[in-house]
Amino acid sequence: MFRKILPVLLALFGLIAGLGAGLLFRPHPEIVEIDTFNNEGGSDANRAQDTQEKSMEGTNPAFEYVKLNNQFVIPNLEEGRVTSMVVLTLSLETKQGMRESIYAREPKLRDAFLQVLFDHANTGGFQGNFTSSSSMTALRRALLEVARKTLGPDVNDVLLLDIVRQDFD
Repeated sequence: MFRKILPVLLALFGLIAGLGAGLLFRPHPEIVEIDTFNNEGGSDANRAQDTQEKSMEGTNPAFEYVKLNNQFVIPNLEEGRVTSMVVLTLSLETKQGMRESIYAREPKLRDAFLQVLFDHANTGGFQGNFTSSSSMTALRRALLEVARKTLGPDVNDVLLLDIVRQDFD
């Protein structure tokens, strides 16, 4: 009789323990999750980003950081065949008050950035040790040049937030 009841009691105990652990370790209600795959312009992701950036304003009040809404996906080609894909997330360090101007000109900026990224990929910049200091410095310099050409001298830097390469066999 005890052997038949034991599995039920263990399952019930596990269920109660899991529920208790879930309640104990639930996220703090003030934590805001940012949806980086949201393709809508003025969304919860932008509001969460604004909140995060306002909390960082005390670090350097002369600049603000504007994260571009979508990632950049760049194919690596060898002999006309896609051998890998590179995914980048970029942010701009600009003078205060440039956010709306950047978002208004984002399509033109993305086009210019894509051209630089495709040129970098076509010259082998994303092959081999693509995260080397010299390769990343050349890429940042080219991105900053085109950002200043598109948005003006108020752009201080281009930041590479994420970079991932997926190789195909």
